[in-house]
Amino acid sequence: MEKENRFDKKNEPEHWFNGRQVNIDPYYVMQTIDHNIAKLGKADSKFFLVNISPSQKELAFLREQYGNDGVKDQLKGFAVRVMDAYAQNFKREGVNSHEELVWFAKLENYRYYTYNDSEVKQGIKKRGDRKDGEQLHVQVIVSRKDRTNSIKLSPMNTSRGKNEEHSKKMGQFDRMAFKQSGESLFDELFDFDRQLKETMAYANSQKNGSMFERLEMGRLEMEGTLPLDGVKEEIVNYKAINIKKLDDNLSEPIHFKITDDVDDEAVHGRNRHRHRPRGR
Repeated sequence: MEKENRFDKKNEPEHWFNGRQVNIDPYYVMQTIDHNIAKLGKADSKFFLVNISPSQKELAFLREQYGNDGVKDQLKGFAVRVMDAYAQNFKREGVNSHEELVWFAKLENYRYYTYNDSEVKQGIKKRGDRKDGEQLHVQVIVSRKDRTNSIKLSPMNTSRGKNEEHSKKMGQFDRMAFKQSGESLFDELFDFDRQLKETMAYANSQKNGSMFERLEMGRLEMEGTLPLDGVKEEIVNYKAINIKKLDDNLSEPIHFKITDDVDDEAVHGRNRHRHRPRGR
């Protein structure tokens, strides 16, 4: 996640931040995450990556409101609010905001093609090529353990067992609700007038919904009589969707991608190092 600072020498480097500090040293980030692993097994994920990605339309709106420099500060503040929602989604006693988490975030200006992209598979682009268009986003690394290093928090745990108390104790995470909260936070915080086609509910119904659900969305779109909040409430429980990156276009809603602690793809052939840089 330091690749942009290493290779883009023209712009000022982007520093790590969280809800308490700015300009955090990358070595401190690694050391803090690596040491917050009490009672985790070798096969357990030690941290998770949360990708906060506004659409190009949403970014254009922020630039219009806050300017080229202000949009970055606004996204950083938004990331703190998103991590509040992340903590609250676990519904665990003692985990109510970003302050109970161990997390660090970094704003990134670009995206790069990976071997999974269709353009690479078709030979149109090469792995590691920079993607076109507005690609501003925030990458968050968050420890599996809370700040006390005693509570396990995994967004991959979607347990819905018969023993409700046990499921709550394990900290089940509703990824659908988390994504929805991010969309709602963005709209409320920035007073963004989201159209029906730009909602997560609409995208979910078109991608994963039944024929009836897609037709119902089409009817609501044509009539325009149901308030947007009603649409969300009506559709949100249709079917949970996997958290994965959608294709970039102007009309997509803000989306989130959660992965475990695999290293960032070695786009530039660099691996993650845990040793203190020389001279420090």
